Amino acid sequence: MLIKKSIIVLIALLLSACGYHLRGAFELPAGMKNIFLEGGSGALQAQFNKAMELSLIPIAPTSDAAGIVIRIYDENSQRRVLSLAASGVANDFELSYRMEYEIIDAKDNVLMARQPLEIKREYYNDQLAIIAKESEETMIKNEMYQQAVRTIVNRAKSVIDAKSK
Repeated sequence: MLIKKSIIVLIALLLSACGYHLRGAFELPAGMKNIFLEGGSGALQAQFNKAMELSLIPIAPTSDAAGIVIRIYDENSQRRVLSLAASGVANDFELSYRMEYEIIDAKDNVLMARQPLEIKREYYNDQLAIIAKESEETMIKNEMYQQAVRTIVNRAKSVIDAKSK
């Protein structure tokens, strides 16, 4: 029994020493502890709120109360056919998500000028599992929103880290 407890303690120490944290959680500098996302679709807002909740980072109720504001511009999602079967049915699709964003501080100073962000994914459309493919497309879109949030937050973090040095 003592050996089992020792192994569990050892594993816990190794995990904490390697920087392990929950997937989707961010470690942000003190300057980013109060953040607000301005604009964006409901799906992007939901993924942003989920990521901040996982990271225990408070979301400001308004842009005036935030230390950092991320403004979203020109958000756009598209679906394009890549290939067709002999019967004329689409075999492959490409999903693309594009937007522009900028990061400002509490005093309306631009920390990062407008930056484009584009994410693309392809998937195969199996005609024997139509219902499953619809849910797969939804899952892919959610993953694209998650990647967009990770990219924006990581870029904001690097801007704030560079500013504080």
